[in-house]
Amino acid sequence: MKQTVPVLLTLSIFVIAAVLNSPKSDAAAREEYDIIIRNGRVIDGSGSPGFSADVAIKNDRIAKIGQLKNASAPRVIDARGLVVAPGFIDMLGQSETYLLIDGRAMSKVMMGVTTEITGEGESIAPTNERLIKESEDFNKRYNLTVDWRTLAEYFKRLENQGTGVNLGTFVGATQVREYVVGFDNRPPTPNELERMKKLVAEAMKQGALGLSTSLQYVPARFARTDEIVELAKVAHHYGGIYATHQRSEANALNKSLAEVFEIAQRAQIPVEIWHLKTAYKKNWGRMPEVLRKIATARTRGLKITADVYPYIAGSTSLSACLPPWALEGGTEKMLARLRDTTIRARLKKEIMTDSKEWENIYLGSGGAGGVLIGAVVNRDLEALQGKRVSEIAVEQKKEPLEALFDLILADHGQTGAIYFMMSEDDLRAALRAPFVSICTDSGARAADGPLAGSKSHPRGWGSYPRILGRYVRDEHLLSLEDAVHKMTGLSAGKVGLRDRGLLRAGMYADITIFDPQRVIDKATFEMPNQYPKGIEYVIINGQISVDKGKRTAALAGQVLRGPGYGK
Repeated sequence: MKQTVPVLLTLSIFVIAAVLNSPKSDAAAREEYDIIIRNGRVIDGSGSPGFSADVAIKNDRIAKIGQLKNASAPRVIDARGLVVAPGFIDMLGQSETYLLIDGRAMSKVMMGVTTEITGEGESIAPTNERLIKESEDFNKRYNLTVDWRTLAEYFKRLENQGTGVNLGTFVGATQVREYVVGFDNRPPTPNELERMKKLVAEAMKQGALGLSTSLQYVPARFARTDEIVELAKVAHHYGGIYATHQRSEANALNKSLAEVFEIAQRAQIPVEIWHLKTAYKKNWGRMPEVLRKIATARTRGLKITADVYPYIAGSTSLSACLPPWALEGGTEKMLARLRDTTIRARLKKEIMTDSKEWENIYLGSGGAGGVLIGAVVNRDLEALQGKRVSEIAVEQKKEPLEALFDLILADHGQTGAIYFMMSEDDLRAALRAPFVSICTDSGARAADGPLAGSKSHPRGWGSYPRILGRYVRDEHLLSLEDAVHKMTGLSAGKVGLRDRGLLRAGMYADITIFDPQRVIDKATFEMPNQYPKGIEYVIINGQISVDKGKRTAALAGQVLRGPGYGK
């Protein structure tokens, strides 16, 4: 009996050692993840210096960042020589309709964009039969059925179809004005304003990020400051911000900035100025002055920020060349005016005269040679895409403005155009400002599929690689850390995306991995439909969407709802 205890003790030690050394125990000791990114240079989106680390992903979240030697995963990405950054956030994207036509969001995902913010003035909802009629030609071309009326219904459809990028949207002040008032140049009645405020409140509760305006355009420019303030107060009540394409980016810029600051003050709301610019040659060199005005407003406590795209040409409709009175009342009334030879004569005179009363984008771009045709809806006009209005006029043996008017008519007012109207020095000044982040102001397109027949601005294909390649690597205008911060953490903070925009444990796994030595845009104004180089991997909500530079089949995006959702 005296020998029993030592024997049992020895046996117990043997059993314990066997268990600890078993393969099952080894697996339990190792950390298991879905994806591990090894050997990369992590630039986390905060603006802090980069560092070497591994990144582990579990489900749709970042699980751990550090030296993960004992970790394993079914998929390991070797990021040696590459930068591991948060997925890029497009502060103004315009893809809300395009995602329903082609959910892959190819041009965005291929340049590292994982999240898009949209809804510039004319948002996707609320909508009614009058507004659906205005986009009838576009919808017919792409066989798009508008089966939603509210933002909640649009979000539901997008979730059912699947989306290649995360999408959040503002509710447009222009949208609710068109919904209630229509396209006339008049203020809303008190009852109409209450209806507009109610529509904004409903959209905020359904997930809008805030209120937006596009005040350069008709009928948005018919809205007075008081009207916008009242709508902005509603958005602020639900925790939203105000984003604006301001009333003037050119000759009346000082007055326009004053209105931006007034709205921020009276509504007590943060403001984002979309695609900040000092347009038209006579205004070149004014960007430092504009940035000082914004900085001064910020020191007074106003929360004013802005974004830019890295190109010296803007883009909007070809019909934006017309003065506001010619656009009043909607598309059909505009087209009727263009058919009237007497009205054409008046239009020519006004368009060729400089003015502070409206944004004369044709004259500001230097005339027909500064206007390039982007996308058309009428397939018979596709050969004109990528040509300047001056070229088209020569080919058609017409005066330039006659050719322009005829093209607007032939495409039923749906033509997109590119306007060469900014300076490189002003762009560089804006890029350096600490409160300026990055946008594309362009919808997601693709080199194949239903959207391949139309061309667009190269900003929708190459903005982020262009900054990383040209302005960071080649020109040293920005540090890599500053550039990534502007593309990620800075943007997320502006619109309240608390769990995106940074590489942190617990955040959503939106990650872009790129080669800092190779990354560059390839899209040009004449040939925009080209994907960039150097974007090696894109992960959206934990799913690999770009793998070794190739797009996968993943539609991993989510709808991003704002702070008022469910209130």
